[in-house]
Amino acid sequence: MTDTVSKADILSMTPDELKEFIRSIGEKDFRAKQLYDWMQKGAQFEEMTNLPATLREKLAAVTDYRLPKIEEKLVSKLDGTVKYLFSLVDGECVESVFMRYEHGNSLCVSSQAGCLMGCRFCASTLNGKTRDLTASEILGQVIMAERDTGERVGSIVMMGIGEPLDNYDNSVRFLRLVSHPDGLNIGLRHISLSTCGIVPKIRKLAEENLPITLSISLHAADDETRSALMPINNKYPIDALLTACRDYFTATGRRVSFEYTLIGGKNDSIAQADALAARLRSGMHAVCHVNLILLNEVSETGLSTVARKNAIAFRDQLERRGINATIRRRLGSDINASCGQLRLRHGAKAVK
Repeated sequence: MTDTVSKADILSMTPDELKEFIRSIGEKDFRAKQLYDWMQKGAQFEEMTNLPATLREKLAAVTDYRLPKIEEKLVSKLDGTVKYLFSLVDGECVESVFMRYEHGNSLCVSSQAGCLMGCRFCASTLNGKTRDLTASEILGQVIMAERDTGERVGSIVMMGIGEPLDNYDNSVRFLRLVSHPDGLNIGLRHISLSTCGIVPKIRKLAEENLPITLSISLHAADDETRSALMPINNKYPIDALLTACRDYFTATGRRVSFEYTLIGGKNDSIAQADALAARLRSGMHAVCHVNLILLNEVSETGLSTVARKNAIAFRDQLERRGINATIRRRLGSDINASCGQLRLRHGAKAVK
């Protein structure tokens, strides 16, 4: 966000774009690299000690450089997962979750303040969408998590608050920025983008030459059940979605992942596991993986999760039918680490 159109969002710039900007304000090219390196560390202008004071004053006057502020931080006593509530310049707030695995650290980032998609089981959409995040606001979540923890983020999931493909341009620019070799240099193959299934944007994404993992929030095997849970299905039903996913795989060579949240009495029966396997085998030729998720219960939705033994039975049935499936490990369960709940508790605006 910017106060005026004249201020430059420098954290959303690539190194080449930043060099052009530095030239435009009468400075030498090498200052661009110094500034870029500092920004990747989350430094404020006053910390950029190898920049002249006059340049720092100029930058403060003509740029829009505002990193997210940690409004609240919760740390799991069970597994060290860290949940951040970040406040943005206008008082809006979003969540990020820092997760530690044996293979490295992963960060779940938000792409919008709120969400328009209306999925019935999700806390992020209960108050609607306030606005899109800029590429710099998405990137800033990664920078501030690394700065706060002192640890490197090795992988990213765009699975926090918001629908990334509903904020397409900023999401794609973020992907190019966070993977830039002169920046945080997080490999695109270690980034997953989750979407509820905006078919035209999936097709557009396939043309971007970004070897990320596309993750589809499916959550049902038939249109009646999916439409009841996810209004987007009324516009892009399952067959159209699976066709787009198959075409995405053909264009990119990247296997598609499907998320399936198990909701008690809604989509968790063995018959529905059979239907899901049949749908995926016919629609995707089994070139996919299913992540089964135990619902993180939100009181406002009235929906309930299933026992782990039921999740295991559902997974086993998928595998018997030839579909690779896993049950996602739940991290940070003692701090409600699923995105949306902390923001919901604080309301649409962060506490001042």
